[in-house]
Amino acid sequence: MTQAHIRDRRGLRRHDREIVALAVPAFAALVAEPLFLMADSAVVGHLGTPQLAGLGVAAALLTTAVSVFVFLAYATTAAVARRVGAGDLPAAIRQGMDGIWLALLLGAAVIAVVLPGAPALVDLFGASPTAAPYATTYLRVSSLGIPAMLVVLAATGVLRGLQDTRTPLYVAVGGFTANAALNVLLVHGVGLGIAGSAWGTVIAQCAMAAVYLAVVVRGARRHGASLRPDAAGIRACAQAGVPLLVRTLSLRAVLMIATAVAARLGDTDIAAHQIVLTLWSLLAFALDAIAIAGQAIIGRYLGADDPDGARAVCRRMVQWGIGAGVVLGLLVVVSRPAFVPLFTSDPAVREALLPALLVVAIGQPIAGVVFILDGVLMGAGDGPYLARAMLLVLATFAPVALLVPTFGGGLTALWWAMTLMMTVRMLTLWTRTRSGRWLVTGAVR
Repeated sequence: MTQAHIRDRRGLRRHDREIVALAVPAFAALVAEPLFLMADSAVVGHLGTPQLAGLGVAAALLTTAVSVFVFLAYATTAAVARRVGAGDLPAAIRQGMDGIWLALLLGAAVIAVVLPGAPALVDLFGASPTAAPYATTYLRVSSLGIPAMLVVLAATGVLRGLQDTRTPLYVAVGGFTANAALNVLLVHGVGLGIAGSAWGTVIAQCAMAAVYLAVVVRGARRHGASLRPDAAGIRACAQAGVPLLVRTLSLRAVLMIATAVAARLGDTDIAAHQIVLTLWSLLAFALDAIAIAGQAIIGRYLGADDPDGARAVCRRMVQWGIGAGVVLGLLVVVSRPAFVPLFTSDPAVREALLPALLVVAIGQPIAGVVFILDGVLMGAGDGPYLARAMLLVLATFAPVALLVPTFGGGLTALWWAMTLMMTVRMLTLWTRTRSGRWLVTGAVR
């Protein structure tokens, strides 16, 4: 074996260790987040069906409101990682503080809309007369925790940029545990009903935000970084987040169109679609964990003026994405007989579900490449291209999906359209990474 081969193998092992060290805790933290809603549902479900229905409507509104601002994590990760790569930790933490201040401002704005507008929003989502009062109560109380939720997003981005995914894992696990305990205590022990569940979530989210702030403030003091709000820095964070906001809204539109089309196909297909979408989202957590590692690592390499290192880790992460996609696809195929009965006993739903799951399995290697390259370009701060590419994907997907009820094929055809959507995403992202235009080095893009 030549010296060059030995160096290449050592480089691959170094990349692998770094990816695993960042991706595994990130995956666990990502999985912990949906458990908040599961804990709320488990506790509120024992209060009655109207309460659970109200929680479902309010949770959908809250999830949408918070997910729209996920750019607080993505943009902050890339910006902080660049400064870490450049060896300027005070500037990295200062950049992170700008993101946290922006999160607080956005959170206050959301409260100003949601608190008085809760009844209208619940009505817009079609809550029944019996469920609407519970949905309104839960939404109003939970909205008080939105600033904390957004601070958690921004602070998570700060720590990821600092190459730390373990602290977010510990905070997420602690937050879930506190939320579950508070739900039981406040709902059944104190007797606050669905409002108790909302207050439990607010308290847990505020505690998580406080822990994150303590970690960031300690780092700022250690490195002499200012904690004061900086108007120019906050404005720069907002400007960097706008393209990622467009990307996120476009992706949400894709998922909403898919659900609307499934609803037009009939009750059986929409029921099966929700099961498939749940599994697809779960698989996305595993792939997104590797993408998060990519955001942090790529940003650091580019900040250190090392485009060759960024290219090398990009290639290795694509290999990881393909490999993970193949493994996940095989798991879907093998686990179908055990997975399907967990969600439905309806023979018609099962009949619609099984072929759609095969399509999801086939598309996992494509999804693996998409998530990885998406993370790479986010880490490079290439948000404007991601926004344009996602708008193109939406324009391609929408007419194909909307024609499914006309041309037939049912749920399976709809998920082939989803696979087409992911293929177009892969091509747009692959074209960009091959061009090298994303390889902009320096502490600031």
